[in-house]
Amino acid sequence: MDMPVSPGPLVRRHTRITRITHWTWAVCLFFLLLSGLQIFNAHPVLYWGDQSGFEFDNAVLRIGAEDDRGFVELFGMRARGFGVLGISGGAARAFPQWATVPSGVDLATGRVIHFFFAWVFVATLLIWLAGALVAGRMRRDLLMRREHWAGLWSDLAAHLRFRFRHSARYGPLQRLSYGLVLFVLFPLMVLTGLAMSPGANAALPWLPDVLGGRQSARTLHFMVAAALAGFFIVHVAMVLLVGPLNEMRAILTGWYRADVGEVDDV
Repeated sequence: MDMPVSPGPLVRRHTRITRITHWTWAVCLFFLLLSGLQIFNAHPVLYWGDQSGFEFDNAVLRIGAEDDRGFVELFGMRARGFGVLGISGGAARAFPQWATVPSGVDLATGRVIHFFFAWVFVATLLIWLAGALVAGRMRRDLLMRREHWAGLWSDLAAHLRFRFRHSARYGPLQRLSYGLVLFVLFPLMVLTGLAMSPGANAALPWLPDVLGGRQSARTLHFMVAAALAGFFIVHVAMVLLVGPLNEMRAILTGWYRADVGEVDDV
């Protein structure tokens, strides 16, 4: 008779600051995304450059309705029949009211909510950065060393085959994806947001030019938001696939059940 396999040990995986900032970011991103869609609905067109208007042919993305049918237009190529996009409840509307905060048409309140959670987001990012530097978390858990780059493709292949390791430390794919979010997408979200702010433009007049203009900053802001929404969906899916109880225990209490032999994985 086969002997039962004993569970691996519990290891301390997440610090208190990591857990608090994780859930604060989750709340912030939820309200930022939905209030951002409210703001986008006020003018559902994205441009590239510094200016926009009827005399400029620089539209990148347009979501609207024509002949009672919604459409999405990307670089001049229009596709119809996108369900809730472009028309909702019989009215022309880029995103439906159930996907915006607040629901209905309320640009002023949407902007207040968006700016409030944007500053909470920035403060949380600075707190996490300070805590990560003090605890050595970036070097220990996020830095991609030579061995991590070497094992990246095998780690990706294992994930695609739904073969997951429960290691005390992040694997190559986790390090790369979390690093891109924390050090590329998050800073881009903040910088593009500042580039659209008249107050920030007065203090940092060069910032919109670095990003290609205020309209380019708005387009990049939308693209980064879409990338973060995609990351969130994949992140939740991975939690469910890898083991929701173990993953939730780790992010709530800090303790994670590692596989036998994976404790000293670095």
